[in-house]
Amino acid sequence: MDIVFLVGRILLAAIFAFSALGHFTQADGMAQYAAAKGVPAAKAGVLASGVIAVLAALSLVLGVWIDLGALLLVVFLVPVSVLMHAFWKETDPQVKQTELISFNKNLAIIGGALILFYLVNTTQQVALGLTGPLFGAF
Repeated sequence: MDIVFLVGRILLAAIFAFSALGHFTQADGMAQYAAAKGVPAAKAGVLASGVIAVLAALSLVLGVWIDLGALLLVVFLVPVSVLMHAFWKETDPQVKQTELISFNKNLAIIGGALILFYLVNTTQQVALGLTGPLFGAF
């Protein structure tokens, strides 16, 4: 079962690794889009969120303080969900539906990240990881 845990971590991390790559290689375009959504200091936000995404992805893949990596996913996704996928502000039904789908996807990933945080901290074990949890049992 250890390999299942590792594969799950890699698949979850892949989303954020590819996202981080876009944050750095397409920062100007992403900043323009974020600014259009009303995000203040959009370029800095894009770069900062890229750093958070890459740190979270590395944490999950390498198994280094997975609990911290899981919390970084939450830190990444909460503002992205509220600022970038504000479906409640949309009037066009198609755009509203697209934003609602993205918002709900992020909620599911936030839930999964919180479950991962809980699991790692209650078992105090990280299968096929380099370190145990950072925060210890809660």
